[in-house]
Amino acid sequence: DNGLTPYLLVDAAHGDAQVPEAYVDNGRIVLNIAPMAVHGLTLGNDEISFSARFSGQPMQVVVPPWRVLAIYARENGQGMMFEEEEGPPPEGGDGGGSGSRDGQKGEGGRARPALKVVK
Repeated sequence: DNGLTPYLLVDAAHGDAQVPEAYVDNGRIVLNIAPMAVHGLTLGNDEISFSARFSGQPMQVVVPPWRVLAIYARENGQGMMFEEEEGPPPEGGDGGGSGSRDGQKGEGGRARPALKVVK
């Protein structure tokens, strides 16, 4: 939207990410996820997936979100970095469906976000 190119820095060393191995460097790969570079981009809770061409060869890329180390703009390097995680989050750890009230701690020990209607 703002003319910048979004890049994902992915930890590809654990084998649970489907990425082109030829482009992995020191267990990490940088993926261009700009709309003009990918097709069918899906940003889900369980996976990030898209198809793209690497050296002219089409490939389906699938990355678990917990393997994303950073998302940033190619042009200025601004973005967000994330902590490395060892595996998927525990079941029910997202606070959804735990039956807790807004602002109270759920089963995962984290407080659920509380939203208010502002008029």
